[in-house]
Amino acid sequence: MRLLHFAAVLAAPFALAACADPAPLYVDQAWIKLNPNPEAPSGGYFTIHGGPEAVALRGVRTEGALRIEMHDNVMKDGMMTMVPIDSVEVPAETKVAFAPGGKHLMIYGVNPAVVKEGKLSLMFIFSNGDRLPVDAVIQKAGAADAPMNGMDHDAH
Repeated sequence: MRLLHFAAVLAAPFALAACADPAPLYVDQAWIKLNPNPEAPSGGYFTIHGGPEAVALRGVRTEGALRIEMHDNVMKDGMMTMVPIDSVEVPAETKVAFAPGGKHLMIYGVNPAVVKEGKLSLMFIFSNGDRLPVDAVIQKAGAADAPMNGMDHDAH
């Protein structure tokens, strides 16, 4: 009888874990690569972790810059080009990365005070009504650890 009681005590945490709420929708690993030319847009990158239901990222807003647009790099007529996108589908329980060479934010007119602070506060807006605030670390222009993979934001 004691062995049965001991086994039940050991199994309880696993049974409770199976009843736990699924992981929520969240955004992490957000960072901004400043453009060396302050008149040209900077790049924004992050990872979206899908929650229990599929959603779409409808936009990203900030008070620390003049404008943010979502873009994707696509192959068109044998050449890589950037195209604006209005939304990005985030399937349930998956990750969607905005990374150099792929989907990214183009951030125009980053406030110099924000640059000095070292982070840009972003608000991610999703189709289910969620608004998720995230601080993106600002990487100064010329830093070598996150190359733009040949994509020239000045040309856009």
